[in-house]
Amino acid sequence: MKVKKAVLPVAGVGTRFLPATKVVPKELFPIVDKPVIQYLVEEAVLSGIEEIIFVISKGKELIIDHFSPKPELEDFLRQKGKMDILEKVKPIHDMAKFSYVYQDSPLGDGHAVLQAEKLVGGEPFLVLFGDDIVKHEIPAAKQLLDNFFGESIIAVEKVPMSEISAYGVIEPGDKKGELYSVKSLVEKPDQSEAPSDLGIIGKYVCPPEIFDALKKSTSSKGGEIRLIDGFITLSKDQGIWACQIKGERFDTGKAEGLVEANKAFLNF
Repeated sequence: MKVKKAVLPVAGVGTRFLPATKVVPKELFPIVDKPVIQYLVEEAVLSGIEEIIFVISKGKELIIDHFSPKPELEDFLRQKGKMDILEKVKPIHDMAKFSYVYQDSPLGDGHAVLQAEKLVGGEPFLVLFGDDIVKHEIPAAKQLLDNFFGESIIAVEKVPMSEISAYGVIEPGDKKGELYSVKSLVEKPDQSEAPSDLGIIGKYVCPPEIFDALKKSTSSKGGEIRLIDGFITLSKDQGIWACQIKGERFDTGKAEGLVEANKAFLNF
């Protein structure tokens, strides 16, 4: 089943990186010579995605600028004979079709995905959150999409139990090829209550029914609409699957993860 659209929710404030994120979105922090968000876009495009839908907030228009044509810069580089740099800059705005929608209030990651409903239409779609970068010869998104047959797929990885309370966690059922059936999901459980060591990372393939499931879901603590709550609701009507992603993951939403990603991609 062909999936052509990806939703990238990037509306968060980035409080961990203040004061740096007062002006520059954390998604534009560099990993070597490219911003974090470009790695995610490239991951999506290399996995067959044709349209990228960004969910942004006020003050994050620099993301729009990054993926827009810059003819003055291209002309400058051409005049200076810096053709090697031009070849890095010029293709950025042509990688995919880019669309943008605003999340006006920080009401959770599920609420952010809901803002893209009209642009997604009645199609299945990929979701990539802005912090998780995976280094592997097969893009993480492609690992998911290659196993998509109409029902939701959630990316997971084995997490040390000492860190499990920071993750959404699945209770795995039967294994079928690369996939686990998901018996249940729980958000940030205590270590003693975690149903497994398979933590959810920010990559998903969603059927269009996820939008109705999100609307029916009970808000989580703090009144936020969480994507995991949508999956819990959706699981009453259809299967949910989990794919253990191959590769080295970097959480670029943390300073140490961003540093490690720079080291890993420096000579990649």
